[in-house]
Amino acid sequence: MKALTQRQQQVLSFMEQFHRNKGYAPTVRETAKYFEISIKGAHDHMKALEKKGAIQSESGRSRAIEFCSSPAQELVQIPILGKVAAGTPILAEENWEGSLSFPASFFGAGNFFALKVSGDSMIDAGIFESDIAILRQQSQAESGDIVVAQINEGYTLKRFFKEKNRIRLMAENPAYPNLFSSEVRVLGKLIHLVRSYEN
Repeated sequence: MKALTQRQQQVLSFMEQFHRNKGYAPTVRETAKYFEISIKGAHDHMKALEKKGAIQSESGRSRAIEFCSSPAQELVQIPILGKVAAGTPILAEENWEGSLSFPASFFGAGNFFALKVSGDSMIDAGIFESDIAILRQQSQAESGDIVVAQINEGYTLKRFFKEKNRIRLMAENPAYPNLFSSEVRVLGKLIHLVRSYEN
């Protein structure tokens, strides 16, 4: 199998995980929706994977995809540490609730952790109740980043903005007010979301 680009590896990893969970491969439309790209973009990635020998597909059948054997990939374990509010701040229960496995190529440098999303204040950013937010552990953020932050002894997932004498944590749902504080502790920056379409 020819070497894959980072994006192609991400698409392949998604397809393999989808197949393990569902028992069948994702369609082009499902792949496009997951990566928030066009259907043509997803089709091009899948065709590139086929040309490089990572998958084989049967013409005319959308889910008839076989995964070709490839060298074992290094996996990283991302710990799930509890829940984080995407609404008003609630205390994140920092209890280890298991872990998620991903190819190391899915991530850059750094330490990562995962939190289950509770609430609906970030729905306009495409973040929903029960999603799993994967974050890079870091204490600094740039304006516009989506972060998990500690405020008033609780933890919340919000968009971060630096203002003159304070920090503004902005919801992505007009039903929720902004949160303001001069003392905000950033714990991590959102890198990936994991979503299940089954209860």
